[in-house]
Amino acid sequence: MTTLASEPLASLLDRLFAEADASADALEREIEKISPAERQAMLTGTTGYIEAYTRAKDFPLAVSRQTAALLYMLARSCSARRIVEFGTSFGVSTLHLAAALRDNGGGRLITSEFEPSKVARAQANVDSGGLADLVEIRRGDALATLARDLPDSIDLVLLDGAKGLYPAILSLVEPRLRAGALIVADNADWSPDYLARVRSAAHGYMSVPFAEDVELSMRLAA
Repeated sequence: MTTLASEPLASLLDRLFAEADASADALEREIEKISPAERQAMLTGTTGYIEAYTRAKDFPLAVSRQTAALLYMLARSCSARRIVEFGTSFGVSTLHLAAALRDNGGGRLITSEFEPSKVARAQANVDSGGLADLVEIRRGDALATLARDLPDSIDLVLLDGAKGLYPAILSLVEPRLRAGALIVADNADWSPDYLARVRSAAHGYMSVPFAEDVELSMRLAA
């Protein structure tokens, strides 16, 4: 039996996914309060993201169940031991990645979240899931928190924060990506510069879209 299917994590994830589903309509109403132009700038730009994600501080913004399962499977299949995550939120994806580390025999997951209330909730969920020994949540802007003290070799990266920062975050972790390392970018279609980069073999990646809203990429050479 996997860690995902074992207690206390299985019941915790069921609750978190139910909460995410229940909040979907309220999140949509909050988004509708913002004009399309402002929404585009906040979600895809490199400056307005703090306002956008502060407004969403009470919402889980969780990956889908399918994407969460994919994260676990990818981390298991590549025997990941060193994982970096951009955008913790309430920790749904964090829990899946940490569960994979547990089932791989251990490792370290570094994840970054700038909203203090979300850091607290994510830490509580990681603690409740019995995975705290595998996870380091760094509070603050990921451009700073992920610019230091990363593992020498990274096996897997999840990008699920401000979409406009995907290229910058990739630049921070890129020197430490091992050959064959996987990068999963949620809602990557909101970051065309990121997609242009990872879809170019000239930049050292092989990349394909997956399940409409996810980009799965592999580092070809270290």
